[in-house]
Amino acid sequence: MSKTAYIFPGQGSQFPGMAKDLYQSRKDLFEKANDILGFRITDIMFGESADELKATKVTQPAIFLHSVILAMDQPAPDMVAGHSLGEFSALVAAGAISFEDGLRLVSKRAQAMQKCCEAVPGAMAAVIALPDDVIETVCAGIPGVVPANFNSPGQVVISGEKEAVDKACAALKEAGAKRALPLPVSGAFHSPLMEPAREELAKAIEETPFKVPVCPVYQNVTALPSTDPVVIKDNLLKQLTSPVRWTKSVQNMIADGAARFVEIGPGTVLQNIVKRIAGPEAELTIEGIE
Repeated sequence: MSKTAYIFPGQGSQFPGMAKDLYQSRKDLFEKANDILGFRITDIMFGESADELKATKVTQPAIFLHSVILAMDQPAPDMVAGHSLGEFSALVAAGAISFEDGLRLVSKRAQAMQKCCEAVPGAMAAVIALPDDVIETVCAGIPGVVPANFNSPGQVVISGEKEAVDKACAALKEAGAKRALPLPVSGAFHSPLMEPAREELAKAIEETPFKVPVCPVYQNVTALPSTDPVVIKDNLLKQLTSPVRWTKSVQNMIADGAARFVEIGPGTVLQNIVKRIAGPEAELTIEGIE
């Protein structure tokens, strides 16, 4: 039987005015979010300033809110996954954690990551048209840089100390990469430089009650499905300093029967990535709910 997979976007999908049309029907949840966060995130989300929305401590809860509130009106999925931050949205959609606890964790994660970026500035770069194993080999030979996001075949993001990332970009171009482009971020997400943020988040995750989800959650760290709250917690904590294995996650979901992928949240980034992973011959339905 063909299955439906819900997928949830991560940081970078935000836009001014996001989720504004959802406010009237879900006013209680938006106002509850304002109370939990301690500031009126709705004013920033519904406003016109892209710069205000760019701050990590705003971006992450904004995307989470947009995604999770949309998902509440959808039928139960057969499986879920989220890209980086999106994994928290996926866990709420699957019933593993509550809306309130999910938002508190996302807020804590965002603040911890922001602090990390300010304390130890890092860098990230997108590497285009080079096999994953070549990228892994090049990074292994340069201290201070690691692969961070395996997004799709031929599109990998590396992360780490700025000098190491610059050095790796040059080496990867020599190794045949079509491009190695620095990304406009101030931190080295999904790298060992996020260790202080991981330690800060650990206590919050440990104290949050997790339940058995209604469907398998394909997690970034392993790309494997899980319904065990202990395993889910452990993988969620490792996520901050480990690569996002998105290519393998999508491949595993397809292998396990996913015939329909629905991106829930702002933007269309994941829909385009799933199309690249599946290839032109795949008979999949790929759509979005924004």
